[in-house]
Amino acid sequence: MTNEKTCKIVVVGSFIVDLSAITPAFPRDGESIVGKRLKIGPGGKGSNQATAASRAGGEVVMITKTGNDTFRSVCTDHYAREQMTDKYVYSDPNEDTGTAIIEVHEKTAENRIIVMKAANDHLTPAEVDAAEEEFRTCDAVLLQLESNFDAIREAIALAKKYGKTIVMNPAPAQKVPEGFFDGIDYFTPNETEAEFFSGIVVKDEESAFAAGRKMIAEQNVGCVIITLGKKGAAVVKKDLTMVVPTTDLKPIDTTGAGDAFNGGLTVALAEKRDIEDAVKFANCVASISVTRQGSSPAMPHRDEVEELYRNYYGK
Repeated sequence: MTNEKTCKIVVVGSFIVDLSAITPAFPRDGESIVGKRLKIGPGGKGSNQATAASRAGGEVVMITKTGNDTFRSVCTDHYAREQMTDKYVYSDPNEDTGTAIIEVHEKTAENRIIVMKAANDHLTPAEVDAAEEEFRTCDAVLLQLESNFDAIREAIALAKKYGKTIVMNPAPAQKVPEGFFDGIDYFTPNETEAEFFSGIVVKDEESAFAAGRKMIAEQNVGCVIITLGKKGAAVVKKDLTMVVPTTDLKPIDTTGAGDAFNGGLTVALAEKRDIEDAVKFANCVASISVTRQGSSPAMPHRDEVEELYRNYYGK
């Protein structure tokens, strides 16, 4: 696998240890069932996206916070294996490392997730500021909503200060301060998150376009890209609407699919690809990731992404 880096990306976001139970069925209230196996590994929206971006060709600087506990080593060991810097991986002695309880349906590949943000909610603006030089020298900044809002706001301010492309994955969907997304270049909700931020149920192409247009107007963002699962992604700008179909690879675990998409998208945008090309690249990253179990460990490498791109999209 190639380790060639084509761009530099700063990611401010969460690190979370995934505790994934593979199960033949989801339990009902009060029901206990026998699962198939348990997997413990690195996750969190920020870290998953950082891993996807790194494997897809980005030199990634991850800014995050863990507890000073056993699970911290899951984070630092992962970044050592990925050859990613842990210079800005802070620790909080008074908080736990973030964790997620994930149920993965063995047959459908669907999942149900409970996230405990823990130390991620205590990342500070000062800790983000300590990486200002990384913002100055990067090509793009990638953000989510699993960290402290004040830290995210500081990352947005630094990215704007240096004129950097900002990709915001507004997940998990939640109420944010007024004007929080002002000036974001690319806003990347899934269907559920698009409904949360627009009030429009996304059920087809036209409703996706309507939700995108409303988010551009109300959230003051430049471009909305709504991920639509197996249907691909809807792209909405003031002068453009289109759906970019995804590949036909069969999923076995959809955990982290959106994170794979966002990591791949940010690399492609940092490489100055046009929007359709960037979304196709992101679709390939996500498509490969769901053919494997887990989240961060499932992210594909650049060679694999380029091969799928050539085979499916014909370039």
